[in-house]
Parts: sequence; C-alpha cells; structure tokens
Amino acid sequence: MGSFGGVSMTVFHLMILTWVLMCFRTNNVEAQVEPPLPPDSEMEALHEIAAELGKKDWNFTENPCNNRSSWFTPPPPPNVPGVTNNSTVTCNCSFPNGECHIDGIYLRGQDLNGVLPHSLSKLSYLKTIDLNRNYINGTIPHEWATMELELISISMNRLSGPIPTFLGNITTLVYLSLENNRFSGSIPHELGKLVNLENLILSANFLTGEFPLALSNLSKLTELRISSNNFTGKIPDIFRSWKQLEKLEIQAGGFEGPIPPSLAVLNNLKELRISDLHGEGSKFPNLQNMTNMNRLMLRSCNISGSIPKYIWEYSQLQILDLSFNRLEGKVADSNSLVSTQYMYLTSNLLTGPIPEWVNTRDGRYQIDLSYNNFSKSSEQASCRENLNLFKSSSEGKNLGLENCLKNFPCSKDWYSVHINCGGGATTIGDINYEGDEDAGGPAKYFPIEETWETSSTGLFWDTSVSAKDYIAQNVSILRTNNSNLYTTARLSPLSLTYYVRCLANGNYTVTLHFAEIVIRQNSSFRSLGRRIFDVYVQEKRELWDFNIENEAKGVDKEVIRRIKTVVRDKTLAIRFHWAGKGTTGIPKRGTYGPLISAISVDSDFKPPVANDWKRKMKFVVAAAVSVPCLLLVILGILWWKGCFDDKVSREQVLRGLDLQTGFFTFRQMKAATNNFDAANKLGEGGFGSVYKGVLLDGAIIAVKQLSSKSRQGDREFLNELSMIAGLQHPNLVKLYGCCIEGNQLLLVYEYLENNSLSRALFGPKESRLKLDWPTRQKICLGIAKGLAFLHEESNLKIVHRDIKTTNVLLDRDLNAKISDFGLAKFDEEENTHISTRVAGTIGYMAPEYALWGYLTYKADVYSFGIVALETVAGKKNTRYGTEEDFVCLQDWALVLQQKGNLMELVDPTLGSEFNKEEAVRMIKVALLCTNSSPALRPNMSEVVKMLKGRTHVPELIMDPSIFGDELRLGALRDQFNRMQPRKGGESSTFTHSSDSGVLPGSSSMSF
Repeated sequence: MGSFGGVSMTVFHLMILTWVLMCFRTNNVEAQVEPPLPPDSEMEALHEIAAELGKKDWNFTENPCNNRSSWFTPPPPPNVPGVTNNSTVTCNCSFPNGECHIDGIYLRGQDLNGVLPHSLSKLSYLKTIDLNRNYINGTIPHEWATMELELISISMNRLSGPIPTFLGNITTLVYLSLENNRFSGSIPHELGKLVNLENLILSANFLTGEFPLALSNLSKLTELRISSNNFTGKIPDIFRSWKQLEKLEIQAGGFEGPIPPSLAVLNNLKELRISDLHGEGSKFPNLQNMTNMNRLMLRSCNISGSIPKYIWEYSQLQILDLSFNRLEGKVADSNSLVSTQYMYLTSNLLTGPIPEWVNTRDGRYQIDLSYNNFSKSSEQASCRENLNLFKSSSEGKNLGLENCLKNFPCSKDWYSVHINCGGGATTIGDINYEGDEDAGGPAKYFPIEETWETSSTGLFWDTSVSAKDYIAQNVSILRTNNSNLYTTARLSPLSLTYYVRCLANGNYTVTLHFAEIVIRQNSSFRSLGRRIFDVYVQEKRELWDFNIENEAKGVDKEVIRRIKTVVRDKTLAIRFHWAGKGTTGIPKRGTYGPLISAISVDSDFKPPVANDWKRKMKFVVAAAVSVPCLLLVILGILWWKGCFDDKVSREQVLRGLDLQTGFFTFRQMKAATNNFDAANKLGEGGFGSVYKGVLLDGAIIAVKQLSSKSRQGDREFLNELSMIAGLQHPNLVKLYGCCIEGNQLLLVYEYLENNSLSRALFGPKESRLKLDWPTRQKICLGIAKGLAFLHEESNLKIVHRDIKTTNVLLDRDLNAKISDFGLAKFDEEENTHISTRVAGTIGYMAPEYALWGYLTYKADVYSFGIVALETVAGKKNTRYGTEEDFVCLQDWALVLQQKGNLMELVDPTLGSEFNKEEAVRMIKVALLCTNSSPALRPNMSEVVKMLKGRTHVPELIMDPSIFGDELRLGALRDQFNRMQPRKGGESSTFTHSSDSGVLPGSSSMSF
C-alpha cells in the first residue's frame, strides 16, 4: 500500500533538500545564529495543538524554530524504510523582516491519542501536517479548509466518518494520504477540485460507492492508491486524464472487471497493482508502451488468453505477479527479464515444457510456477529452494521434484497428522505435534515428512524481504492454553498450502489453531491492523474474510476452527489465501496475509485392527458399550417427549450430543456474570435473560440464561445448539458453547459491543448510536448476506422466522450479526412449503405467514424489507403514525413511492451528507422484499447483488391499503389471547379462516 514514501519527484527532492540542510545546520551549530521566536499567536496555537493531540513533552521554554532545541529531531527523508518516530516543528525564517513562522509539524509514531487539532488553522503559514502512525480519533476539522496546506499525511490512525467534502477547498494540496483509517462513505467528488494534487492515498479504509468521475480533473496525479475498500461498480475508465501517473494501486478495492482499455495511455507507469476483481473477465490489458515498468501485479483479475511477448522484454521489471488468472499458452523460451527478481505465474492454465532459462536462474531469483499444466520435458528443473513447481503439471504432479520425495514414500496409511506451524516439535496432552521450522520463502516448495509437505507463494511488498518474514514470533506473555502452539506461527503474503499425503480414504476433521501474535491490542497504532484472509480445504472455501483478532476477541488468544472434509485419493490440501483485504502497514510495512499456528488432521473413523485378537476385542467392547448407549438414546427420546417429567437429568442426555462446542461450568458462568448481577443484564429474550460476562482469561461473552418458567425452554435449548454450533459466517452471532449442570441451561455467545440495531435506532437517547449512511448501508448488506447464507449457502437450510431489529446485533465495528435462531426450523428440501405454528413478531411477519401460517424463505425476505425500511428511516414500523393516519412505516413508504418522493422517508438526522442514490436503491429493494406476493419477492442472494448495485432493482408500485392486515390481525390476536385463560401451560388457539373454511394446505395457527 502507498505511504509517505510515495511522494512525487518534486516533493521528494524538496524534502530531501530540507532534510540535508537541517542535518548540515545541526552539525554546524556553532556557526548558527539563534533564530527569532515565532509570533506569540503561533506559540499560543502550539499550546492548543498539544492539548488537542495529547502531546505532553513539548518544552515551551525553548524556541521551536531553533534546530538545537528539544523540539527538533530531523524529519525522516522520503523512501527511507524503518523510520517511523519523529517529533519535529519546522519554521520558515526567510521572510524579509526577519520573522520566523511555523511551516511544518511532523509527529510520526508518537501514539498520540487525541483528536486532529482545530487550532492548526491558527498557524497561517503552515504547509505540512504529518501525523502518521498515531492513535488519533474523530475526523478532519472543518477549520482546515481555510489553510493553504500542501501536504496532509494522517495515515494509520482511528479517524472515522465520511471524507469531508471541504477538503476540495484546499486547492494548494500536493499530497494527501488518509490510508489505514476508518473513513466510510463514498469519495467526495469535490476532491476533483484539487488540481495541484500529485499523490492521493486512500487505501485500507471502508469507502463505498462508485469512484467519482470528477477525479479525472486531477491531471497532475502521479500516485493513486485506493486498495482494500468496498467500492462498487466497474473500475473507472478515466485513465486518459492521468497521463502523468507513475504508481497505480487497486488491490481488492471491491471493483468489478474488466480492466478498462484506457489503462494503455499510462506510458509513465512504473508500478501497477490491480488484484481481486469481481465479475467480468478480460484479455490481457495493453501495457506495451509502459517500458519503464519495474513492478507489475495483475493478480486474481480473471484474465484469460496468453501472456504478451512484450512482457518478457521489459528491461527494468523487478517484480512480476500474474498469479491466479486463467492465462494459457507457453512461457517464452527466451527470457530477457534479467532484472526480474520475483516472478509469480501461480495458478494459471499455462502449458508446454518449462523453459530452459528457469533452470539457469540462481538463488537471487524467486520463480513460482505452481498450480499449472506444464508438460514433462527431458531436462527437468532441479529441486531447489527458489523455484516452486508444486502441482505444476497437467497431472497435478510436482515437475522436476521427484528427487525431493525419494526418501518419503508412503510406508502405510495414516489416520492423523499434527503440525506445529512455524515451530518446533511439541507435545500437548497426548498429541505429538511435528515441527515445522523451515524458514519458508517467496517461492518455495519444501517436503517435510512422509505425511506432509508445504508450498509457499508470495512476496511481502513494500518492505525488505528476509527469511524471517515467513515465521511470526510472539514476544509477549501468552496466557492461552497450550501456549507452545502459539509462540510461533507460519505467515504467507499470498498463498500457503499444507499438503497432507498417505492418508487412508474417508471422513476427516481438520482442526485449525489460530492466534494473532503480530498485531497488538493497546492504545497504539500497533493495534489498528486488520488481518483478513480465506481458508480452503480440498479447494473448498471454508472460511472467508477470516479475522483472527475479531474471532478470538483479542490478540494472543487462541481461536480454533474445526472443518469436516473427505479424503478420496489419500491426499488432503489445506490452503490459506490472502485476497488483498485488510491493512498492510501495521505494526510495520509488510504485515498482512494468512497466519496459522497449528494444524490437526484426524480421521472420523477408527483404523483397522491388525489381528484377530484385536478384532474380537473390538466386538466385545462394542457390545459392552452399545447397550448403555442404546439405553441413553432411548432415555433421551423419552425425555424429549416429556415421559420422565425431568426425572432423567438433562445433563445425562445432552452430554451424548456432539455439539462441537465448548462446555462451561455453572461456577464459571456465575463468576463471569458476577452471580448474574442485574448490572450485567443486556436484555430479556423470549426464554430468559441475557447477561454480559468476563471469563478469567479476559474474554468477554454473552450468557443466555434460559427461563425455568418455559416448558419449551429445554426444546429451545436443544434446537439452538443443533442449528448454531456448526454455522460459521461473518454476519451470524457465534455460539461458543454451553453450560449444562442440573437444571441450569445456558448458552454462551460471542459478545457484541454495540448491542442491537433496535437499541441503536430506537433505544433511549443516551444509548442510541449516530449511524451515518455508510454504516446503515453496511448493516443492511450484512443482514442480507447472513440471510443468504442461512437460506442458500449453509449445509443446514434455515428459515429464521423472526428477523427484526432486536435480533440484529452490532459488533465493535458496527458489523451486523443475526442472532436468535431458537425459533428457526430446518427446511426439508422435498417440501414446497412449511406449515407450522406462527412464532414471529407483529410488524415484521409476512402477510401469508401471519394470516395463513404459510412459511417459506420468502417470509424472512419480507422481514428483512421491514428492517431495511426502519434502518433507512430511523423509525419503527409499528410505532409510526402521522396526521394522514398511515397504518405503519411501510404504509407511508408505499404512499411516497406512488408520489415519487422516496427521499422523504430518509432519516432527517442524516442531514444532506449521504449517498442519495444508495438510499433510494435501499428503499426500492426494501419495498420489493415486502411485496404481498411471496413469488414476487427476490431471494436474499439477489438482494445482496441489488444492494451492491450489481443488478437492477425492479420497481413494482403496490397498493398501500393491503398492508395493514398483519397489524390488524396482530392486534386482534393479542386481544383474543389476553381474554383466554391458560391452563396447564397450554396456549389458546386462534384460527383464521376464509368464508369457505380454513385455506387448503394450511394449518390452524396457535398463538
């Protein structure tokens, strides 16, 4: 990613000259004359600036313009790696009247935890603000718009909110870097007024929307970096306006392909990085005139066809990465890329023999040709550390590497393998973990033992590369269990494969051990990194956008994921892949990519017994065990049906279930929640209360205490465990485990810092959150993704049945997570619909479900539409009423749709600073989801595409009058139920029927 080191040549020379002159003056202090103090007004401003930033070590008794004072340490020259800390105030003393004025403030790597100073605007002569690598929060002050700044570098902080439009008024800006913050929303088109801008760096934020065409006005641009964001639409075809561009970086920006043809006009490009494009593919872009190219990445761009011949003739190319595309044909026989030190053609469709020049490259060159279709030639490449030919042939073999495996034939079938990734051999309990201490490398295949081998692919960009970069070392005190597994971990900048051999065919469980031991968790910029990667098992993506720190709720804490898979050809591939997301510069440049601490592979079946005696013993033992197991199953079934009236312990039954979750003791739960103190109560659910808890290791949890009053609580408990335990998705609340002791039934969930969406929108004023538009958009998209997973992607196809704002929880970064699957039912694929007891919430239930008990996935789609409307409007559906006597918020929205005035629905607290196109799209999608006909509602995967702007939103104008039925029926139902006495814990039944009786195919509805 871009940094301060990416300054254009003009600014670069200016800063180098400044630094040299300052150092020269510092070494000749005796010849210097004491410069005058800045004006009193500027000294007063420095006091205010220090207070706002939290800077406490400035010595105001000294002259800040004196380079010999404690105010001054030489500012770092550009492009000098490793220089992070700097505390400097610079002055311009060249004014005719002999005055000195402050013209630069450099405070890098100070861990300042204040806010960006409003008082900077009082320094009228200030040109440079460099506050890189701090812990500053808030946003950019409006007062800065009045300044004539030339350089703003505020990367790697905690700044949030939309990028202010008023930055476009600082037309003197030459350099603007906002990298690695939390800015959201779209790029303001007002930045197109910065006609003098040469460097624009916006990577590693949460920016959305389409790239503004107004930025085509930046004709002086030499560097543009916009990686790791959430933009929509295609890559903008506006490169013709940026003919001075030398560095372009769009890694995992969220864009769709193809690469626009106007890229061909950028003849001055020296560095081009484009990766992870979605959607439409393309042929190889025209780069023929970019003869000064020294770094070229076109990775995961869905490029097809052959590699152009001119690529092999680039004389200055140092890095070439064309991996993970669909490139075909042969690699050129003659290679003039004498300066290309790193070459990645990984995971393509390349054919023909491996060219001879590959064998002539010595250890200075790193070449990766793994995962291709090369053919075997007479002279095969040797087995050496700087050449990766793993799975490089059309038969899936490792060409030229036969000698590497000659000492490791399969001596037998194996049923388990345990690896301490990046560390030495160790024993945990009764499991012996093999060591994995090979240094790794940018393009390396290394067989370790008979049972497994490793392929490492990728280069850590923007940092000097060494072997130690591929193994992480923990230097802090680990308080996790089994800390020997987490003192080291193996790293990869792109792709890391563990290939397990010699396994017996059958079903296996892969256990992956993770702990974040590089990024820190303190009040420092070192805590602001985001490591995000994917995990593939047998080339099926099992974990996506996986963030260890988020999953473990902190650093130096273990998180374990278990994945079921099948071995069919005695081999198992586990691959960790970085798709360009997250940050790349914290705590230092080159910090990104997958990190894995340990791997266990265990068969789900027993190995065959070697002799008859053991075989006979097996039957004896099986017979002895089967009787009590059978009794346990029978008891469980009888208890489930209530035959024993709690005479059989729940614990006895539940301990027999394979929940794949952790068990907690009731003592732990009491200690964690301070004996279920009311002060820790987070809310009240349908079956009991939810409490905040803190375990002994500091992990924060949410404990759901099932109500003893509800006879259905036990069933609910079993239902939730069976459904939630195996589900893994970024937008679903995770179940960590349970507590089962005597009559105590508790569920242990992940703790979500920002409570529910309902509380954020409709709670007491002191608990409401100020949700800007990008956050609301992100929340609705997250809910849609979670529902799409439940309906279409998970192994268990689930209808939630009660989607509402109270069942959407928000984490620390305001990501939405769907909670409470207790009422969900599995959808049997052979059924066209499910007729069941209605258990939803008035105001969110689909009409066909509320009126006739007809339940399909489309009921959840309807509920999502209501939640989306509430999120846009900031108003509750069932509590909305105006002088026009609308039934509900949805009713009002339909009226506004007919009037063509949907913008009136948007929450007025958003002001005017939001993406109106996205808001209208959201409302239209919501109304489409709440169509009275289930058949006309989209499924949730279609909703996701529409919200992202990837597909058109059909606009159906509906009659508002038909949507009061659910609320009216709900009121009638509630009134009826209040009138009915309840006996023996049974509920009364209210049956809705048509004039001719109950509708065919529907059941009576119990309330």
